[in-house]
Amino acid sequence: MATIFSKIIAGEIPSYKIAEDDMFFAFLDIFPMAEGHVLVVPKVEIDKVFDVSDEYLAKWLLFAKPIAKAIEKSFDCNRCGISVIGLEVPHAHMHLVPINNADDLNFTRDKLKLNEEQFKQIQQTIIDNM
Repeated sequence: MATIFSKIIAGEIPSYKIAEDDMFFAFLDIFPMAEGHVLVVPKVEIDKVFDVSDEYLAKWLLFAKPIAKAIEKSFDCNRCGISVIGLEVPHAHMHLVPINNADDLNFTRDKLKLNEEQFKQIQQTIIDNM
């Protein structure tokens, strides 16, 4: 059975796409920790991040790098943090989040509630800065 991320990649579920290539798909998290919170997922369904091949893992980070740089340009933050938790969806994924301190990556905190217009503006801002 396809994961929710596979359905997003296939276009069966709408998303706010940031970037895509033949191996990866990046989109805004709809339950964001901060404005600019992006999920980066491989197009293959692999449950755990360290189950991907070394080559795939290296390409994943290289795919995420310009997105992280665009997040840093787009939002008032010290850096773009990266987190791989993998408990929410059984499909490997990384979170790119604009942060100012380590607590900004505390996933137990309340998430932002954004409307469609806010998501579209965030999406466009990141894309424009890539």
